[in-house]
Amino acid sequence: MHGKGLVGKSALVTGASSGIGQAIAIRLAQEGCNVAINYRKDGDEAGQTRAVALQKAAESGHSDVQVRLIQGDAANENDIIRVVNDVTGTFGGLDILVNNAGIQSEHPSHDIPADQFDRVIAVNLRGAYLYSRETIKHLLEKARPGVIINVSSVHEMIPRPLYLSYSISKAGMGSLTKTLALEYANRGIRVNAIAPGATVTPINEAWTGDQAKKVLVESYIPMGRAGTVNEMAAAVVFLASDEAAYITAKLCSLMVG
Repeated sequence: MHGKGLVGKSALVTGASSGIGQAIAIRLAQEGCNVAINYRKDGDEAGQTRAVALQKAAESGHSDVQVRLIQGDAANENDIIRVVNDVTGTFGGLDILVNNAGIQSEHPSHDIPADQFDRVIAVNLRGAYLYSRETIKHLLEKARPGVIINVSSVHEMIPRPLYLSYSISKAGMGSLTKTLALEYANRGIRVNAIAPGATVTPINEAWTGDQAKKVLVESYIPMGRAGTVNEMAAAVVFLASDEAAYITAKLCSLMVG
């Protein structure tokens, strides 16, 4: 464990029913945080995440931790406002926001349907901003410090052909992170991001489930393997903790991929 200062804090993790978000939610609960697991449509999977989070929290001596589910679409402003209000009301505040919700769409750049382009930007970038906006409003109103962590991607820096909207959204997330960090540092609000490389998650099943493709992807990775969701969660927990109290506007590139 390395989550100094996390016990009793309240966290909201968007897109937390699977993959990296799921691992982050579980790890935060394990560290003693109350956690709101946001999901868009898969309530059963989110429920399984909640069960594991409660189990891990209890095993770590944090049986009083609250873990709750809250549905909401990261592309819908009304949903975002409702989610943040619900979390702050239920937990009595919000200390940590993890903007993890994200989608991708594969198309040649000259043939991207406008609605699919807009949806990726709306979820990955606009949604991250709106969640941040509502969280910052709450923190300023209560005059309390807080932490926002954005889950970006290595494709923020390395463009990915056929995934133009995804690359653009993650590049924008980098600017969002730095701008908010600079703007609110003197108000006690830290804003950082992680930029995972190739990671074994459901969204990457196209290559993780195909041995030949997996070998090809990993051949480009200096460490020779893809990252795990637990490794990404560990980085987030560090940035959320008091151990990172002097870190803001930082993009942590997890260049296992």
